[in-house]
Amino acid sequence: MQGAGNDFVMLDETRGPLGLSTAHYRFLADRHFGVGADQILTVRPAPAEGIDFEYVIHNADGGEVEQCGNGARCFVRFVREQGLTTKDAVKVKTLGGIIEPRMQPDGRVTVNMGAPVFELARIPFNPAGLTPVPAGSWQKWPLVLDGYAQEAPVLIAVVSMGNPHAVQLVDDVDAAPVLQTGPLIEHHASFPKRVNAGFMQVVSRSQIRLRVYERGAGETLACGTGACAAVVAGIRLGLLGHRVDVLTRGGQLTIEWTGMLDASVMMTGPATTVFESEIEIPDWP
Repeated sequence: MQGAGNDFVMLDETRGPLGLSTAHYRFLADRHFGVGADQILTVRPAPAEGIDFEYVIHNADGGEVEQCGNGARCFVRFVREQGLTTKDAVKVKTLGGIIEPRMQPDGRVTVNMGAPVFELARIPFNPAGLTPVPAGSWQKWPLVLDGYAQEAPVLIAVVSMGNPHAVQLVDDVDAAPVLQTGPLIEHHASFPKRVNAGFMQVVSRSQIRLRVYERGAGETLACGTGACAAVVAGIRLGLLGHRVDVLTRGGQLTIEWTGMLDASVMMTGPATTVFESEIEIPDWP
């Protein structure tokens, strides 16, 4: 499946665990030797009353992560198409919390992504040795990137959408050094669990262009939580309105947030099934 070009292998474990290892997830995500995907998404049975499913996410490097917004849209379409539910909206448990994706009449999917997290320890972000720079009603943090020649520190806004994001403003996303600085930001010592690096160009108060270097996956054509994080950052920095179209290399997402710190972020975008198949899994530990 794919959501705005962010592509996934979907697995159904509602009838029993597949017992896959980290190496197996890396194999499935490999575009030369496996299927090829940015993330592997697994449907598991409801873990508690009032929850419809558990949603498990593994990055292309095999590591399990807390959240994936584009995947959440594909998740609800998948469980509908596979006959696992007849509901238009499902309540789903992830490592990052509870989310509620909902099918829309036009075929797009809206996901209640929950409220953004700004408490630095919960992101997690360690500001030791850094001095924040006030901006709008918020602040940016200066990062020096080891091994990269830069005239000044990179100024980032830090937020979690169930997973950590570092968002920076750029004049032109096409010219931004995403592949050069993305990995350096991802592995910066201030982020103990690594981070997704977002590069945001503000077109107007209702539109941005965005590229994201995802933790454990590299640059992807779209990142749902990255789009949410960018819009939240733009609103808090005083640059954006409350409904924003996010133009990614894979398509358009629409993000809505009132600006109230405890308000949920709503994301709407496409979710498409590409093909179904079977694959032999190597006998690896």
